[in-house]
Amino acid sequence: MLRKIRITLAAIMMVLVTLLFLDVSGVLHHYLAWTARIQFLPALLALNVVVIVALVLLTLLFGRIYCSVICPLGIFQDIVSWIHGKRKKNRFTASPERRWLRYGVLVLFIAALIAGVHSLVALLAPYSSYGRMVTNLLLPVYQWGNNLLASIAERVDSYTFYSVDVWMKSLPTFLIALATFVIIAVLAWRGGRTYCNTICPVGTILAQLARFSWYKVYFDADKCKSCSLCTKNCKASCIDFKTHKVDYTRCVTCGNCLEKCNFGALHYGHPKAVVQPVADERNDAPDGARRAFLVGTAIVGADVALAQAAKKVDGGLAIIEDKVPAKRSTPLTPPGSVSARNFAQHCTACQLCVAKCPNGVLRPSTDPLHMMQPELSFERGACRPECVECSTVCPTGAIKPITVAEKSSTMIGHAVWVKANCIVLADGVNCGNCARHCPAGAIMMVPSDPDNEESPVVPAVNSAMCIGCGTCEYVCPARPFSAIYVEGHEVHSQI
Repeated sequence: MLRKIRITLAAIMMVLVTLLFLDVSGVLHHYLAWTARIQFLPALLALNVVVIVALVLLTLLFGRIYCSVICPLGIFQDIVSWIHGKRKKNRFTASPERRWLRYGVLVLFIAALIAGVHSLVALLAPYSSYGRMVTNLLLPVYQWGNNLLASIAERVDSYTFYSVDVWMKSLPTFLIALATFVIIAVLAWRGGRTYCNTICPVGTILAQLARFSWYKVYFDADKCKSCSLCTKNCKASCIDFKTHKVDYTRCVTCGNCLEKCNFGALHYGHPKAVVQPVADERNDAPDGARRAFLVGTAIVGADVALAQAAKKVDGGLAIIEDKVPAKRSTPLTPPGSVSARNFAQHCTACQLCVAKCPNGVLRPSTDPLHMMQPELSFERGACRPECVECSTVCPTGAIKPITVAEKSSTMIGHAVWVKANCIVLADGVNCGNCARHCPAGAIMMVPSDPDNEESPVVPAVNSAMCIGCGTCEYVCPARPFSAIYVEGHEVHSQI
């Protein structure tokens, strides 16, 4: 029964978390954002006391159920291991704990977190690793399928589906996601929970709590026939049938051993509180722990979503070719991130905001110190003042929730005009796209020659009014380099 409950809850959680990243409509996170907020590391970085306390109590009561039911990377390992188990049964053996590796990685993770080596933190964060795999490997396939359905529906005059752009946001991040997928899949294929119990820092932290859990798997030595099936089916390699010992720091309470034991020698409960039955050795009666297990994932949240359609550049004043991203002295961080420092310290590069951005302005950074952390770029769209989607989905507090009114008055950067690139002076044509589309009214067209009112008009930026939304950079017809771009601010401010 324990194993069936665990598999059911894990399957539901896996589907919901994956759908949160895959949704192209921009509405599902209204119902599914809680699946990101109950992850351990995001809750810790966001100082979400309710979730942290709930996960700690859950672990102290039932062991490392988090790793089997809530963590999507742990569930992914179980899926890979289960597929291999269909071909090769009873393949595991008991192995000693690799303490030097587990605690070495944990110390390295904490040191990187304190020192601000955010690329390493992002690499080791389990939820973020899964998010990058889904966003970079599975999301494009899902989008292609969506576009195929949209094309078919359009032929029968149905617009239930609509096409979305499919493009690679960052080659380095894609390669890292691919490498992560291969490494974790190989480890899970060969050794079950090897990654979870030797590398994952969250698993190591919860392991220290799990050793004191109230309910746990334990042996009834009198009934054990030393058949070794429990050891051979323990994907955590933590059961030694010879000594009747279970390493609770590595046990993820999956229930596999309980199902495989044919002699009733294994139980899940509180060892000191359980009285052994005399007549009925099957011990079929469900206990309170199994019923209480259903409460493990009852943490729910909700957010508001807005589906936005991308605007297109108007004008036709230049040959349409791809824009080259502007080289900014200070990268742009999303409104709600408060400052570049706050954003870097809290972001684990899970790519959820990148996947949910309806305007295509968020993409992973290629800067070595902030590798994979999102930054704004405006080749495909602008950060529209009425869109606050990224702030509603971020589970770590890197992007704090903000209202439309707050975003409209938040200065994340300021526009800079590049005279050499402006088609008004370079090609002798009239333009004014930047001023016409500026939602903040921060750009005016003024004579290029102050002494000649008849001279071509060029943009002048009022930095005190500019919020750094990038609309001007996006709609600028100059190619490949925009004649106006947004320079980021280290600390955001309010107009």
